[in-house]
Amino acid sequence: MSARTQPAAPRRPGHHHPCGRGGGRFFKETPGQDFLAAIFGRLLVGWMETHPHLVADIDLIVGNPTHPGRKPLQHIEAIMKAAYAEDAADRWPLAPPGDIVLTKAGITEPPKDRGFAGKEQAAWDHARAVRGNPVYRKAFQNTRILLVDDVCTTGLQLNYVAGGLLRSGAREVRGLVLARVPWRH
Repeated sequence: MSARTQPAAPRRPGHHHPCGRGGGRFFKETPGQDFLAAIFGRLLVGWMETHPHLVADIDLIVGNPTHPGRKPLQHIEAIMKAAYAEDAADRWPLAPPGDIVLTKAGITEPPKDRGFAGKEQAAWDHARAVRGNPVYRKAFQNTRILLVDDVCTTGLQLNYVAGGLLRSGAREVRGLVLARVPWRH
């Protein structure tokens, strides 16, 4: 019998994947959660594991927030939750999923199909709607923050949110995106 036709080893819930290198956890989907969040969460942790020198001095890793009422999914929050679950060794300073470090206080117009000026306005609107949790106010002081987002088109939104974090006392803010969308202006 070839290796291809042999039955797969049985999996038990909560156990590590047999092909994994150990230290990883399964991220089980919950109702209303996009399965891609688990993939992107693993991608984020995998990137940190292969580039530890780029995040060794980071004090806090947090997602660029979406509005709590966003439907069908708060995508970056789901990705960050998946990354936190994937970081079984607690190696990276990911904000715990239940801790709301940054929140988006209002719904803003999406930047899609708005041209550069519209995208810039949407980025400003988003940044103005982002609020830091007062509980974390002290945690922002003199810290290096890695701000994570799923997609970057112009970079304006991350830039403006980073500026707000710097004005709140962060020493440095770096951005990390999971995908870059080609955009022509």
